[in-house]
Amino acid sequence: MNQAITFDTHRFVKHLIDGGFTELQAETLADEQVSLLNANLATKTEIANIDARVTNIDARVTNIDARVTNIDERIVNIDARIANIDERIANINARIEALRKETKTEIEALRQETKTEIEALRKETKTEIEALRQETKTEIEALRKETKTEIEALRQETKANIESLQSSLLKWIFSAMIAQGGVIVALISLLGK
Repeated sequence: MNQAITFDTHRFVKHLIDGGFTELQAETLADEQVSLLNANLATKTEIANIDARVTNIDARVTNIDARVTNIDERIVNIDARIANIDERIANINARIEALRKETKTEIEALRQETKTEIEALRKETKTEIEALRQETKTEIEALRKETKTEIEALRQETKANIESLQSSLLKWIFSAMIAQGGVIVALISLLGK
């Protein structure tokens, strides 16, 4: 202990002598009592140090809470990006559907002009449509693969970040529990004596 506890040994000795102890016995008992108090009681400075440590631990827990909130925000951002990709795919599908309708309308208008031109145009258009369909299919498949790859990479990165944070958090919590356990054992030991 850093500071001695104030103890009125004179009053203690006088009280013991009044109770039937010899002066030597009373002084010896007073000295032992002072030694026990100084060895086993926490001073205000030591209690203030423990309070400061607890405050530091609270601040670190608050910091970890903020980091978890940041991860939650990043997950929301990833979900928004996925929704954006889904919207882009829906737009592509809508454009394909619009192109189909437009082509059918053009074919119908051409059919009304002349049967011969319609037949020639139909063959030509079918070829073009099939080529466009194949090209669009290829582009959609490439976009799907690219999207899946990006999503998987984001998932892996998020998973790695979460695992790293969990590991760090568990280490910190375990260390804090050990430290708190030590403080509690020390306080119990001090208060028990």
